[in-house]
Amino acid sequence: MLAAVVFFSMMDTCMKLLSQHYPAMQVAALRSLSSLPLVCAYLAWRGAYRALFAVRWSLHLLRAVIGIAMLALFAYGVRTLSLAEAYSIFFIGPILITALSVFVLKERVDARRWTAIAVGMGGVLVVLRPTGEGVMSLAGLAVLMAAVGYAVSAVSGRVLARTDRSEHMVFWLMLLMSLGAGALAAPGWVAVQAQHLPLLAALAVSGFFAQLAITEAFNHGEASVVAPFEYTALAWAVAIDWLLWKTLPDEYTLVGAAIIIGSGLYLIRHETVHAEAEHP
Repeated sequence: MLAAVVFFSMMDTCMKLLSQHYPAMQVAALRSLSSLPLVCAYLAWRGAYRALFAVRWSLHLLRAVIGIAMLALFAYGVRTLSLAEAYSIFFIGPILITALSVFVLKERVDARRWTAIAVGMGGVLVVLRPTGEGVMSLAGLAVLMAAVGYAVSAVSGRVLARTDRSEHMVFWLMLLMSLGAGALAAPGWVAVQAQHLPLLAALAVSGFFAQLAITEAFNHGEASVVAPFEYTALAWAVAIDWLLWKTLPDEYTLVGAAIIIGSGLYLIRHETVHAEAEHP
């Protein structure tokens, strides 16, 4: 998950830059289309083309539809929000994953983990300002809906991993999103400029490795345990915002970040102690 966060930060930076020149749905399509050749090469290297069609189509289609909406909404939101602001709103995702994992995956989440995650969510609210104005903007609401889609996709991916190979999950997600987002973006498609080709290459590589890393993360760990590691994205967002746009977070963001990081560290420590107690 830590590796996935780094690659997703790079990918989101590319999407933010591209969203200044292309419609949100086209950015979603470009994200999937650019990574698809790498995914196909990866499947060939892994010898995973065998039984490629023996999958649970209903869940793959659900994840593709959610993925298209999630990428388009995020691209729309990050066009005006800084990465730090967008990620702060998106941090509601792990909270929703934890809640869904209880009802869908039947995972156990004890009171201490609920408390720590609630404290972390309180930090997110501080980042968004006490008035909540960050959430109520159209861009903020778009990122919020993207976070909801992400949570549903992550939990459905965990269910899908019980029967389907991770390589097949990545392949069908990229292919179906490419077809769906491409078809939706076609009527208003804007010709890609040559100067943006390096951005597309970076988008392809970062998106490919991010998808592999996050798929493996949720395949090998409980969703409610893996998800809190996403809080590290805030540090990357602040650094990228400064390097590319010379913007720094204000005092609300700094205080909220301290609360979020503190709750995340507690969750990591709690899981380590819990695991050691079960397996001395």
